[in-house]
Amino acid sequence: MAHAPTQRFTPYGIHVPLITPFARDGRPDLDALAGLARSVLDDGAAGLVALGTTGEAGALDADERQAVVDTCARVCRERGAQLVVGAGGGGTDAVGRELAALRRWPEARAALVTVPAFVRPSPEGVLAHFARLAADSPVPLLAYHIPYRTGRPLDAATLHALGSVPGVVGVKYATGSVDEHAVTLLGDLPPDFAVLAGDDVFVSPMLALGASGGILASAHLATARFAELVEAWRTGDTTRARSLGHRLARLSATLFTEPNPTVLKGVLHAQGRIPTPDVRLPLLPAGEESVAAALKEVKEAEEADGWNA
Repeated sequence: MAHAPTQRFTPYGIHVPLITPFARDGRPDLDALAGLARSVLDDGAAGLVALGTTGEAGALDADERQAVVDTCARVCRERGAQLVVGAGGGGTDAVGRELAALRRWPEARAALVTVPAFVRPSPEGVLAHFARLAADSPVPLLAYHIPYRTGRPLDAATLHALGSVPGVVGVKYATGSVDEHAVTLLGDLPPDFAVLAGDDVFVSPMLALGASGGILASAHLATARFAELVEAWRTGDTTRARSLGHRLARLSATLFTEPNPTVLKGVLHAQGRIPTPDVRLPLLPAGEESVAAALKEVKEAEEADGWNA
């Protein structure tokens, strides 16, 4: 039986899926990671995501993954912020073991769990997968719906049913567009179920339709602006929200011109926030032109006055 979390997860605002900085010797630089974690929280992020795709979780060994979560948990404890930890895989039992291990970190408020990849279960199998996991998990689950990576698209009816599974509190929605299923789901959400935008370029229209926030790699940069975007849509300041959303979409687009998080790491290194721009194979570092273009957009986003698109 699942243990009740000590603090409730609030699926609102911007959560930053942190990169894993690497030192010159190739090992994770935990001091740089802690510095990034503190900076995005101080600039308005509601929480952190450890071991997401942006963190190159699949390229880390077990000890490295534990050290990353330890570091993020410590910073969340310092700042009173929410921690979400990524968990995923094709087998339900294996994911269940990852979730059970989260009892180690009381700061973990939720787990980000991918729809099973490669095995491509039926929609009924996806629902059974999440029901089994949620029944035993020590924390609530956020489903990570990213069909262009998993190979399993889900329609609005299946997502609505997923939102009715006890212990599943939301979905990170990343289908590569604002599609008909997003519109349908956001127009008829199950009680106590939230949609968090997962495609950085589309966060503003998703917020306009009713998403409660986003899990956004781009929010390592101009974090305060992304937090302002959420607040502008929440308060109905549509003129400001549209203008800000267009500008941040341009920033996000430049950060994804090469595989994530290569451009992002190049920018953070150029800013002096991480010791190297290194990624682990099969990723390769981003090209200089991509990094330069992103740096230009960051500067404009952070320095713009009046938010004229």
